[in-house]
Amino acid sequence: MTARLLALFTALAALLLAGTAQAQSATAAWSSLGLSNGGSVGTSTTMTASDGTTVSTAWSTTVGGSGTFAVASGYNNYVVYNTGAVGNVSPNLLLNFDASRFDANNKITMDITLGRSVTGLAFTLADVDRETGSGSTYNQDAVAVYYDTGNGTFVNAAGTSYWTDGSAVTSTSTGWYGNAASTNGQTRGNIAFDFGTLAVKRIRIVYNSYAVSGTANPNAQFIVLSGLAFDGKGADLSLANTLLTSNPTAGGLATFRLTVSNASTSTDTATNVKVTDTLPDGFTYVSSNGTGSFNAATGVWTVGSVAPGASVTIDITGTVNASAGATLTNIAEISASDQNDPDSTPGNGATGEDDYASATLTVSGSRVAGTPPTLSCAAGTVVFDWSNRAWTAGSTSNSYSFDTLGTINFALTNQGTWLSSSTYGGQSPVRQNVVNGGLNDYALFEMVNMPSVSAEATTTITLPTALPGAQFKIFDVDYYSGQFADKVTVEGRYNGATVTPTLTNGVSNYVIGNSAYGDGLSDDASADGTVTVTFAQPIDTIVIRYGNHSMAPSDPGQQAIALHDITFCRPSTTLAVSKTSSVVSDPVSGTNNPKAIPGATVRYCILVANTGSSAATSVTASDPIPSTLTYIAGSITSGSDCASATTAEDDNDTGSDESDPYGASYASGTVKASAPTLGAGTSFAIRFDATVN
Repeated sequence: MTARLLALFTALAALLLAGTAQAQSATAAWSSLGLSNGGSVGTSTTMTASDGTTVSTAWSTTVGGSGTFAVASGYNNYVVYNTGAVGNVSPNLLLNFDASRFDANNKITMDITLGRSVTGLAFTLADVDRETGSGSTYNQDAVAVYYDTGNGTFVNAAGTSYWTDGSAVTSTSTGWYGNAASTNGQTRGNIAFDFGTLAVKRIRIVYNSYAVSGTANPNAQFIVLSGLAFDGKGADLSLANTLLTSNPTAGGLATFRLTVSNASTSTDTATNVKVTDTLPDGFTYVSSNGTGSFNAATGVWTVGSVAPGASVTIDITGTVNASAGATLTNIAEISASDQNDPDSTPGNGATGEDDYASATLTVSGSRVAGTPPTLSCAAGTVVFDWSNRAWTAGSTSNSYSFDTLGTINFALTNQGTWLSSSTYGGQSPVRQNVVNGGLNDYALFEMVNMPSVSAEATTTITLPTALPGAQFKIFDVDYYSGQFADKVTVEGRYNGATVTPTLTNGVSNYVIGNSAYGDGLSDDASADGTVTVTFAQPIDTIVIRYGNHSMAPSDPGQQAIALHDITFCRPSTTLAVSKTSSVVSDPVSGTNNPKAIPGATVRYCILVANTGSSAATSVTASDPIPSTLTYIAGSITSGSDCASATTAEDDNDTGSDESDPYGASYASGTVKASAPTLGAGTSFAIRFDATVN
């Protein structure tokens, strides 16, 4: 504790010099007195702390009735500025004296008065110790510390919890004294003070000798006082987040109230205050009402100014679109303020600070398992069935021949650790039938241990070709308090574009968008944890991300899901052809707004598109030229669409140009276009010119 507080002064000074956006502490360093090492400190001085707060010191000596009380040899005053480190404190004020014989009334008294009451006040007294020696001539430091909260009355700090002392110091009900030696390089003679949230206006330090026997003459002695650190001027903001709507239902409205408060002890009005509200999935913004303005797209509440002692609020209302029993958490944080905040930093995401607040709602109603949509497949279905597939336990990549379609590939990655259990077939990933969703069937089992809530295991399924749709079940998406909270997110790909499936919940989970969240426990052979995934659009890739949501502990334990059989729609090809034309020129106007008059040149484009889910082969389109037109020889060009059809084609149907990758020809009054292969979701086009007869 002592070492940490001592290090605090250096760290705070570095932060102030760096000009960071951290919550700021002010520092009052004795170097501000402008003295050289050993320089005498006047009996009354004033300096300015880093935040502009004045710090005044006044010291005096009291001489008892026995002997003399003088400045220690080597010093030019009772209080001097010292740059040397004592107890890891540097620079410091060094208090010293030499009494000719012990008298408890011989003492130095120093009062420190701040220009305002401050919180977070911290400082250290160092080298409060006892000289090593024999007999009754050694020195033995004694010190008492008092504080005043601003009411004009000093309170002895010895009877409080605002201090921590080293091993060479003994505390009493009224102060502290040294019980052993402490060298300049040691901290065992230190007393570190930290007044925390207590507002302090003045500090009094009384330094003298502790009792020695008889009328002995103690040796010269000294202690040192560190600089001061305290909460800087600024606006102490805090944020509250409250759910105003009790037990909202699915489809109903819910309202969160955000309240920003500026503490009455703040020195400044907070200006340009902003709050960022991360509205939860399953909550769709409808309206807001209150101080300032709310941007639903960014989640930023522009608050404006908040005076000391004042509070402002905004109510944010939205529709709840999560299933019954779902838990939605709204997280908000003060993200901007022009003033320093003594106990928090805007926008740093620290959950323990008072500018961060969350509120949780649970969607009311009894949950039942949802009914998955029917997978509609025009050309029928084909099933990837784990019952007749092998999977080497622990392997993370396997490929299988799938029907007549080609090869389907499974690739798994994990930011955590794959676990092994003989109960579930050995090293995961593994094919097993213990976790079976009540179907007593095989599934690919993924048992993991995640290092954090954000870590995920990802399963990527690459299909042999684009398929029109798919449906499958994921078993055991559930929750166990204090260990894990399953979250499964599923999405597809089609020619690189994202495809979002429909997820259907079980009794032990709820669905928001394309994610399912476990919030109840499901047994291995129970359907309660089953989530059904349905793709109603073409896909060529499926990606399943498995991890945890915010209900999980920071270090989740063992958890698992199982991927069941996948039913795919069989591929189909759907071809569409269109034809467009434009007048290029005419004999009268040339290319300036030409008309389709005799002698005019007209450009045609034939576009063939495959809107199905599988590739088409040997595609040919024919366009007979009517007698009113004359084909212009050598005018055919090709491309993937009309705009890009610029590749020259000749008029015959032979040669390499017929497959580069498209072909075209003209013969016996007919223009033909061809493609050896036309992939799903692609198109090709040819252009040609003709003269109006």
